[in-house]
Amino acid sequence: MAYFFLTDTQTASADTLKRAVAEVQHQGGGLSGLVNHVFDSHELELPLIGHVSLPEIHLFGIDLSLTKHTFFLLMGACIVTLITVVAARQNKKNKVPKGLGNLVEIVVIFIRDEIVLPSMGSAGLRYLPYILTVFFFILTMNLLGMIPYSASATGNVNVTAVLAAISFIMIQYSSIRAQGLAHYLKHFTGGAPWWMWFITIPIEVLGIFTKPVALCIRLFANMTAGHIAIISIIGLIFLFKNYFVVPVPIALALGVSLLELFVAFLQAYVFTILTALFMGFGIQAGHSHEQH
Repeated sequence: MAYFFLTDTQTASADTLKRAVAEVQHQGGGLSGLVNHVFDSHELELPLIGHVSLPEIHLFGIDLSLTKHTFFLLMGACIVTLITVVAARQNKKNKVPKGLGNLVEIVVIFIRDEIVLPSMGSAGLRYLPYILTVFFFILTMNLLGMIPYSASATGNVNVTAVLAAISFIMIQYSSIRAQGLAHYLKHFTGGAPWWMWFITIPIEVLGIFTKPVALCIRLFANMTAGHIAIISIIGLIFLFKNYFVVPVPIALALGVSLLELFVAFLQAYVFTILTALFMGFGIQAGHSHEQH
């Protein structure tokens, strides 16, 4: 649903965005900076400084130059590492958790008790570090996109595709570990007779790839749709060229921004719980096979 909403929004507002940006640039306005907030580039836009070019890196003929989304992705990783290390040291130092350590511990316990154990059982505790990393990392990148002059790395389909690919690897690894390679391969037949394998095997193979695709598109579309909606709403001010219209788009943009803040937490939770559920399906199938 989010994907189709994004597609419809982009299609319906494409002309509006072009006209609004052209009008603002013609009048010396700054809506183009808001548009640049959505798209990736090799420059950072900093307050009072302006545009700063990111370093270009080429290694063995491969372009490894930093982009705006890559920069904030690395920043998100550094923030998550710093927060978790500081929280761990605080909890180790204090017998009773407090401050940042207490907040992080609450989130960890919630994910363990409400996501990992119900979805994966006690066997899922070995995968708890990965599930926690996914949640904190995606949440941090989502929240960074709410800061002015920054960018949401999860609004880039390449970033969400890599996150989904890693989850795909973990889903298959946990399934093979719990079921064994022979039983894991056997489930591709769907329990059908051998003469129907040419139908069941492609369907089952397609099914394991639809999960990471859904994770990728859902996160990307939801984190991009809000920015596109805000740009379209703010663009109405420059299209109508009337001061009496200004309060309405500003109020709508504020409401969408608050909704985006909620979506930032929601999408981190959804990506995490779906990953845990998909891993849990394979783990529980292995336990059922052992009991049988």
